[in-house]
Amino acid sequence: MEYSQAEILQTVRMTEMEHLDIRTVTLGLSLLDCATDSIENTAARVREKIESVAANLVSTVDQIGDEIGIRVANKRIAITPVSILTEGARGNPVDLARAIDEAAGAVGVDFIGGYSALVHKGFTRNESDFLDSIPAALASTERLCGSINAATTRAGINMDAVARVGRLIKEAAELTRDRGGLACAKFVCFANAVEDNPFMAGAFHGIGEPEAVLNVGVSGPGVVNHAVQQAPKDLPLHELAEVIKKLSFKLARAGELVGREAARRLGIPFGIIDLSLAPTPVPGDSVANILEAMGFERAGAHGTTAALAMLTDAVKKGGAMASNAVGGMSGAFIPVSEDAGMIEAARAGALSLEKLEAWTSVCSVGIDMVAVPGSTSAETIARIIPVPGREVGEMVEFGGLLGSAPIMAVNRFSSDQFIRRGGRIPAPVHSLRN
Repeated sequence: MEYSQAEILQTVRMTEMEHLDIRTVTLGLSLLDCATDSIENTAARVREKIESVAANLVSTVDQIGDEIGIRVANKRIAITPVSILTEGARGNPVDLARAIDEAAGAVGVDFIGGYSALVHKGFTRNESDFLDSIPAALASTERLCGSINAATTRAGINMDAVARVGRLIKEAAELTRDRGGLACAKFVCFANAVEDNPFMAGAFHGIGEPEAVLNVGVSGPGVVNHAVQQAPKDLPLHELAEVIKKLSFKLARAGELVGREAARRLGIPFGIIDLSLAPTPVPGDSVANILEAMGFERAGAHGTTAALAMLTDAVKKGGAMASNAVGGMSGAFIPVSEDAGMIEAARAGALSLEKLEAWTSVCSVGIDMVAVPGSTSAETIARIIPVPGREVGEMVEFGGLLGSAPIMAVNRFSSDQFIRRGGRIPAPVHSLRN
């Protein structure tokens, strides 16, 4: 890629004034060759491999950021789904979780993802036992994140897995009661999980991935928000979409520059750029504020689902023009606790769980980082955080990038019997397309 002087200067301006950063450079690392018939031996091999391959990840990425003037907010690692490593191994999977977390601390990354299981059609005996270990693993570690893939378009939805997830989240919340249910913030329940996702808490290194690879997550809602606010209030929507598309092009170019240079210096192949708009608690760095700048009084108002669809589409189109290495989820994250605009919209009563559920149909990413009363039943819970001892209207503080969240109301009408049926919701007919 070649960069013009004007493009570089505009990127510098976005960096200094509009909250542009590269959200994450994530090392994807296969640990398949670390598996043994003993958790203890596997843990030792896993620790050695992570500390060896990722030894220079943080220092190299920070050095590149300093040289080109674009901050890389997070350095992360995604590993082989750990349930694969525990298959047939003697011992407690939580011991392996702690070893992974210690290795992540030793190399200085912010998060490490992959305490995961892919159970969209069913469980093996090992996977069933592994699921039971997730609450203790996430509660007893600092950087480790985990996930379950419970559905795909081809397979349908494993409702037995969905029911298990609700109970696991409740248990994880209780184990971290003194921290506002923090373990739940490090867990994701997926449908159609992708193998090259650099974003936490759902990152893992898929079995179709190479030995090691560097993936980049771009972010950039502050830049888009600034551009939409500066656009004329009567600018037609198709022209506003073009503004967003052009910005996404520049964001993707900046991300690929950082990622390819880091890959070159570390001697690791470059993988993909994930174009997802990922907000932070910083004022203005908000997907909700982008929607409001488009002309809505508050995020969550009627019509914001259509606006979010337009935003997501424009981001995808701009990124696809800029790079042939687009991957990950490449959508718009809607995490309430991490988005200052969404926090305010929820506190004002404009944004509900039902509206967030509608948004998930167009943003490529699901309900995320939503806090609900700790009394919420396991059958009601998905990627939401039951906060023990808190009720609607109170706040919970997770700290750092995870932010804070108002406790949101849950529909008082029960879905318990539906969830308890179990089984699998069949795949839709369009799954038959070749």
